[in-house]
Amino acid sequence: MAEMFREHVQTFIDEQVVGREQELDAPDEIPHAIYEAFRAKNLANWWIPRAYGGHGLSLEESVDVVIDLAYADAGLAFAFFLPILSSTPIQLYGTESQRRTYLTEMARSGTFGATMASERVAGSELIRLGTVAEKVDGGFRLNGEKFFSTNAALADYFIIYGAMSGDSARFAAFVVPGSSEGVEILRRWPTVGVRAAGTYEIALRGCSADPPLPGNGLRILEVGLNASRTLMAASAVGIGRRIRDVCLDYARGKEVKGKQLLENDVFGAKIGQMQAELETMASLCRVAARDFDEVMRRPDAPEAFLHIGSLKSVLVAKMMCGQLGGRIAGVGAEALGGLGYTEESLLGKLVRDMRYVAIVEAGEDVLRDLLYVRHTLPAFLGGRR
Repeated sequence: MAEMFREHVQTFIDEQVVGREQELDAPDEIPHAIYEAFRAKNLANWWIPRAYGGHGLSLEESVDVVIDLAYADAGLAFAFFLPILSSTPIQLYGTESQRRTYLTEMARSGTFGATMASERVAGSELIRLGTVAEKVDGGFRLNGEKFFSTNAALADYFIIYGAMSGDSARFAAFVVPGSSEGVEILRRWPTVGVRAAGTYEIALRGCSADPPLPGNGLRILEVGLNASRTLMAASAVGIGRRIRDVCLDYARGKEVKGKQLLENDVFGAKIGQMQAELETMASLCRVAARDFDEVMRRPDAPEAFLHIGSLKSVLVAKMMCGQLGGRIAGVGAEALGGLGYTEESLLGKLVRDMRYVAIVEAGEDVLRDLLYVRHTLPAFLGGRR
């Protein structure tokens, strides 16, 4: 099943994406026609369980799908895999009615879900969220602003994270239909890379919401981030493989000291190192995905995830793929000499696309802190090595 699905994705890439790299790097507007083609071919939201009409691919199987998509265009890959950040909380913590409503529609029509968590002031300190949920007759009313929300302008529903009115230490996750009044798109961010995806600033002005998902909202967000961070790390593998191949194509037509650059020992050593780093990155992604899938298969998966929060292997994969991917991008740009610092080559786009892996969904310092506080220090104090 997974291999057949991956073949369909590769066919889509050949038909819809190859040769359009510069067009997809244009900052002006989202490539709606490509989005629609992806949906029309029943490829969107491939991880939705079969019980709700989806393909039911595991996160480990999704790693290869995202690598293929990111090799073609990282912006498209980002837009297509990020709804997993909003569907995972519904799958684990939503009511059966919510699952039937949102997950079934995601599988049937390829609709988007979007997450609203980040804020200008709070940044990575989500315990400082300024969005407030006030209880009113029949539900809740949300007010606040969200700084970055990818796919928000296209979303069929939102997962909105905020603090409960009167109890700033209590956070909740609300499922809100995309048609709800009080959700205002303020602007699309002019991003440096992954430009085929749309990321927006949002204002919530008295937005109505049903009762929140059960459990601590910020912990629920962590659970969802396990899936999206893993696939974000996987996108670095796809971008890195494309950088490698651009370098090899360039070397085939470049002569240095009377020989083809492909035969140059220094160049060969750099590409060999790049290949080793790509293999390491892919392995880290698969380990993280297997760990996530293992918990998802447990009958007590919702409770287990709330206890675990951020999986150690996911934090490692996200951090190391950001670091190694950045190094690959730098080596790739240098391999092309001056051409690597121009828009004449695809390398410029790939370098900019790669950068998002180390920034989006927690920068490296945040990941280091999580690894230390959640996993390293407790193990040491507990006598584990």
